[in-house]
Amino acid sequence: MYPHPDNDEFDPLSEEELRQIEEDEEFRRRVRREIRRIQSGDADEDIEQDIAEEEEQRREQEEQEERKKKKRSRLFWQLFSGNILINKSVTDNYRYFAAIAVMCFISIAVMFMSLYADMRFSRLEREVQLVRERSIRLQEQLYNSTTHAAIKAELQQRGIPLQDPRKATEVVE
Repeated sequence: MYPHPDNDEFDPLSEEELRQIEEDEEFRRRVRREIRRIQSGDADEDIEQDIAEEEEQRREQEEQEERKKKKRSRLFWQLFSGNILINKSVTDNYRYFAAIAVMCFISIAVMFMSLYADMRFSRLEREVQLVRERSIRLQEQLYNSTTHAAIKAELQQRGIPLQDPRKATEVVE
């Protein structure tokens, strides 16, 4: 907006400078108020209260650190976080733990190999059982087709008479 022509006043301070002056004045008032409080003794109570609050915060922080330390010292947490390798007793016995881990791995591998072999054996056993059953059926068919009655019926169907051998069979000793 344009300045009014009747307004001849000129203000040499900008808005920022005016705001800065107001802030400085407010700061001076607060400082004076605090100085009066300190001189009257009211601030001593506040200072003591602040010191007590700081002490309480420090105590709570130490308790939290103690809880964290206890939590870290538990075996499960050490295993979970990986801090177990920092523990002195574990580092002394690390070789034994490594040997136990290797034995566990080997036992698991052997168990899976034996399960695989058992499955393979069971499958082969079923196949052998099926082959035996088929062999028995084929033997029954062969027996049924080679019995005396079956041969006689087959010869009659073809019109061939059945004759006994002409010579007596002799037993060879």
